[in-house]
Amino acid sequence: MFAALANPARFMAFSRWAAPILGVLGAGLVGYGLWLGLNAPPDYQQGETVKIMFIHVPAAWVSMMAYACLGGASFFSLVFRHALADAAARAVAPLGAIFTGIALVTGMLWGRPMWGAWWVWGDARLVSVLVLFLLFLGYMALRASIDDEAKGARAAEILALVGLINLPIIKYSVEWWNTLHQGESVMRAGGSALAPVYLTPLLLTGAGYSLAFGALWLARIRAEVWRRRATSLALRAALA
Repeated sequence: MFAALANPARFMAFSRWAAPILGVLGAGLVGYGLWLGLNAPPDYQQGETVKIMFIHVPAAWVSMMAYACLGGASFFSLVFRHALADAAARAVAPLGAIFTGIALVTGMLWGRPMWGAWWVWGDARLVSVLVLFLLFLGYMALRASIDDEAKGARAAEILALVGLINLPIIKYSVEWWNTLHQGESVMRAGGSALAPVYLTPLLLTGAGYSLAFGALWLARIRAEVWRRRATSLALRAALA
């Protein structure tokens, strides 16, 4: 399937109908999940603050997924010189920055009542997610700072590949270092620590975020392909 979609014409034909379908499904799951979550009872320790989880946790999941997609697309572009992979990398970076920003802001909103502080520099999870946000911004800034688009793409792709080392740091930071951030509650040995009344809406919003991310990514790749086609046509017309 991936080999078939590597062909730009096939990708454009596939994404034309896949993007809106994923978008509608994602919006429906997010809406239903948030409705269930906001109507869930307060937690016995966190009170109503626990409901931030239904926005924060899916955003954190998708932010890591987005960077994995950035790293994968950068690898295929850098090694195989695949134009569609480069378009995919360029398209996903702003989305990753947005989802990571949401995760950071909602994490701060949760941390203030729980920890008594908006931000704790000694917390490994917080700092590693901030580094993730800066990596997305750095990727976009590096591409934009080099006039030669091909050279800018290669430099940014190298940065993206180096930044992949941050993903396992984010994942295992709560296990490797002392941290205020709570440990894994959903996917852990022995089963989830969350009650079904919280787990169900969390999984629904997580799936919805993922589908919405996929829809937005496909739409942005399509826009990038059209931009490059328009640039190529304009250059040919100028040389004619």
